[in-house]
Amino acid sequence: MPRPDRRHFYPKPDNRGAEGLWLYGLHAVRAALGNPIRKSKRIVLTTRAAEEIGAKLLGKVRQEIAEGSAVSKLLPDGAVHQGVALQCEPLPRLDLGDLLDEPTDKRRIIVVLDQISDPQNTGAILRTAAAFGVTAVVVQDRHAPPESGALAKAASGALDSIPYIQVVNISRALEELKEREFWRVALAADGDGPLKDIMPAGDVALVMGSEGSGIRRLVRENCDVAAYVPIDSAMESLNVSNAAAIALYEIRRT
Repeated sequence: MPRPDRRHFYPKPDNRGAEGLWLYGLHAVRAALGNPIRKSKRIVLTTRAAEEIGAKLLGKVRQEIAEGSAVSKLLPDGAVHQGVALQCEPLPRLDLGDLLDEPTDKRRIIVVLDQISDPQNTGAILRTAAAFGVTAVVVQDRHAPPESGALAKAASGALDSIPYIQVVNISRALEELKEREFWRVALAADGDGPLKDIMPAGDVALVMGSEGSGIRRLVRENCDVAAYVPIDSAMESLNVSNAAAIALYEIRRT
């Protein structure tokens, strides 16, 4: 059975307004233009970027050809825009329960991020989630990167293909996942055993915490088991986005 229709699975907008949101970078902009739910207003881009994106996608939005310096003026300092900036609306919010109600006969994997605030790490995790067919990435609304150009750029297009669900309370979200018969696994250095040895075959919620403080106590208590990714003792830990990639690979192997 094909994946559930991702067009319904999008995040809570935190920066909606008359000016909308600026996305930048070729992959992020292509994905946004290719997403029928994304409402695009205008695109400012160089001639070379226009050639890269192609007339079919550009035909969906009002376009303005400009020099790279003009694109830079629309964006935060240092934004690596690759000659393109898209003004658009943030994506509408998806409720976790609505997503879980979608029928599927495939194994579902939900990645739950507990207070990971760096948009570069979160974006990289979204990109990895897309590569491994993850159902959704769940974050807490007060302690996670909002939808932004930086997040979309780091996700390399995955923000428009993987549901990025903001919830009020991570522990309650985990309780809901338990009711849906998800096996909830906390990824932690002091876990009960290697991830590859304790993975069940059914639906899984992989819970990951920030690099500084890790998974909060109450969140971890709402998990069924804690597991770790074995690494050499010469290195204390992995970057959270790297750990997510390894963990998702292991889960997909089971």
